[in-house]
Amino acid sequence: MAEGAGRSAGAKRGQKSSFSLLHGRKKLEKAEGLDYYDYNLMAVVVLLTCFGLVMLYSTSAYEASVTFSNDMHYFEKQSLISIAAFILMLVFSRIDYHVYVRYAWPLYIVSNILLVATRFVGRTINGARRWIYIGSVSFQPAELAKVAVIIFLPMIIVKTGFRFRKFKVPAQVSIYGAVTAFLTYRFTENLSTAIIIVGITYVLIVVAHPNPGKLLKVTLAAVVAGLIIIQIIRVTGVMDNLTGGSFRIQRIATWLHPEENQDEGGYQVMQGLYAIGSGGIFGKGLGNSAQKLGALPEAQNDMIFSIICEELGILGAMIVVLLFVFLLWRLFFIATNAPDLLGSLIATGIFAHISLQVVLNIAVVLNVIPTTGITLPFVSYGGTSILFLMTEMMLALSISGQIRMRK
Repeated sequence: MAEGAGRSAGAKRGQKSSFSLLHGRKKLEKAEGLDYYDYNLMAVVVLLTCFGLVMLYSTSAYEASVTFSNDMHYFEKQSLISIAAFILMLVFSRIDYHVYVRYAWPLYIVSNILLVATRFVGRTINGARRWIYIGSVSFQPAELAKVAVIIFLPMIIVKTGFRFRKFKVPAQVSIYGAVTAFLTYRFTENLSTAIIIVGITYVLIVVAHPNPGKLLKVTLAAVVAGLIIIQIIRVTGVMDNLTGGSFRIQRIATWLHPEENQDEGGYQVMQGLYAIGSGGIFGKGLGNSAQKLGALPEAQNDMIFSIICEELGILGAMIVVLLFVFLLWRLFFIATNAPDLLGSLIATGIFAHISLQVVLNIAVVLNVIPTTGITLPFVSYGGTSILFLMTEMMLALSISGQIRMRK
């Protein structure tokens, strides 16, 4: 009896110890080894940011000169924010990321409140109410929401401990991501960001779950069904004659036949494809794009990848893609070598965000999917975007600083 009680107590102690490790509550021991800091990640962030500034000036100089009588209008604003955000990234990446996780709950709540507030106090730009202005400074709450989810969901997953093995617990955790995604779509009409938030939530749950096989099978079945439905729509021409209906349906119709829906967004898609096709393998040369001279609307935002293809060709586009691949590789390295589950999941969330946004942006430019308004990270114009991207890189670098390398 005493022996059985001893084994039971030992099992409980072992379970408690494992649970503490899972929570990240156990202090990281200073194991013998060298402190690590991912300078490779920092270097690729610098390269992407500098490349983005060069392409931003090349893409936006004509429009800025016509609109603001200053060809460096967009470049100046973006460069100042990028430099400030990069300095802040370097400074705050030296702080233990566990400190930031303490504020995950307030950050999550505030981000959701700001999403709702956007509907009532936000300003409409180009037909979309997604920005809140504080004086002359604009702010996009949807960007904050992505960072909030990346920090908050890993904290919740870690706190569930071994209960996460049960089916209902991952479902409950997914509700937090679903709520933020719903508020993003409902109050800012930003479907693209809502999709990214759902994607981040799904990836975190799959990675954290000890038996992700069932989730992956359901996902694969859903993807196959979606592809079959899309092919049926293409073959049968269900939307060929659709000129009215909802905004989302019209976007699908425009995607299927952009040449026939020039007034409904097809014009921008076609001009982007013209830019890509005219660039060839080596491009026309930096600054020599013709489509950016008023033909391609908002070229410095969602469609900047098409100007990259026109000026630098397929070769230049491949180099940009390889830079993103290297960035994702460093995030993967940090996620797989993080000192605890919490750090691993945060890095995984950042990986999911960057990869989803890059793939969706390029897919839109190539007209593989309907237009969604997703920017290319570190390259497209947007002060809020670059600020929170640097925040994510700060978290990744902070996690890397806790990695211990063997001597």
